[in-house]
Amino acid sequence: MGITAHAQSKSKPMRRVAVLMPYSANDPQTQNRNAAFLQGLQQLGWTVGQNVQIDYRWSAGNEDDTRTAELVALAPDVIFAPGSAAVEPLRRATRTVPIVFVLVPDPVGVGFVESLARPGGNVTGFTNFDFGIGAKWLALLKEIAPNTTRAAILRDPALRAGMGKWAAIQSVSPSVAIEVSPISLVDAGEMESALTAFARARTVV
Repeated sequence: MGITAHAQSKSKPMRRVAVLMPYSANDPQTQNRNAAFLQGLQQLGWTVGQNVQIDYRWSAGNEDDTRTAELVALAPDVIFAPGSAAVEPLRRATRTVPIVFVLVPDPVGVGFVESLARPGGNVTGFTNFDFGIGAKWLALLKEIAPNTTRAAILRDPALRAGMGKWAAIQSVSPSVAIEVSPISLVDAGEMESALTAFARARTVV
């Protein structure tokens, strides 16, 4: 009887989840998303401190291999990666620890997975749209404002997902007669100057 009681009292192994957040820890929207993430885990039977431990690293949009290496060194069961900016450094850091992403546009086109049906490797997850939607955005702009002939596209040139969307936008630009100009989001000062120059520019006929 003593042996049986001892076996029943043994706790289940604690699972470890690592999370690389490419946002600021104080961002309200990010906190709301994280709360929903924790709620979803609890609904599936995973409670922090009881049967799952979660380790966070916050990069605030800066690709930092140090934070990524720290997470991989913890030997988690899985790494959660919200957004393309989190997936890329994680793929460089490990080819064995499972990585589950969300909010990644066109993961096939960006090269994170081989296909949606068979991701391959150690990366899988959920996509919110493919690159083709970038072309639809420009077409919709023309439909809403038919007289539009120029558009500034705010983008981060370092993001692979952004390159795919930019290519899609460029491909449809001639057919809707809208000249597109890329403006980098990397430096706030440069972005402000570029937007000011764009607003002052006039099309020469």
